[in-house]
Order: sequence, then C-alpha cells, then structure tokens
Amino acid sequence: MAGNLVRFEDFLPTMADTLGGDGLIEELCNGFQLLMDKDKGLITFESLKRNSSLLGLQDLRDDELLSMLRVGDSDGDGALNQMEFCVLMFRLSPELMQSSKLWLDEAMADEFSGS
Repeated sequence: MAGNLVRFEDFLPTMADTLGGDGLIEELCNGFQLLMDKDKGLITFESLKRNSSLLGLQDLRDDELLSMLRVGDSDGDGALNQMEFCVLMFRLSPELMQSSKLWLDEAMADEFSGS
C-alpha cells in the first residue's frame, strides 16, 4: 500500500497547483462518485473493492482497503461519505494539508470582500 500512497501524495499537490482549490475539490468529488455505492451514496468496502481499479488501486489487498475505510470513517458507520473521503485524501497528502490553510484564508477573504 505504501507505494500507492507515495504516488498519490506526489500527484495530489500537482493536481492542486494545476487545477486550483475549486478544481481540486471538484476532482475529489468525481473520485468519490467513481468509488461510491450508487444505491447508498457512500463508499463501502464492496464499492471500494469493485471500483478501485478505476483509480489504479486494484493491487491493494482487502485489509489495506479496510484500513483506508477505517482511517477515514469519522462517524463510525463503516463507510465514507463525501466529506470523509475528501478529508481522507487531504490527510494522505501532508503537503496539501499545509496548503489548505492558505486556500481557506483566501476563500474567506474573497467571501468577506464580496468578490
């Protein structure tokens, strides 16, 4: 699993630089849509296992997939909602965690300045 995470961590900041904050969030939402169980609206173990090859994660073992779910599952329901998924993706990329504060500051400044 570590090899896959390193590639992801290296790629996500590049996506952020290229797409900007809004574009990155949109792409994360698209990733969530690809992985989720369409009936439940959540990423379950079964939907993650079934759809993981769409994101190049087909080589992950069941225990690694379950670990990803456990790490991201903040409400304890055994699945990831869209917010949990996005938070997990940021947590897996330390560089983005540092950048996200800057994006939040910019978004708040834009909001309060009326632009």
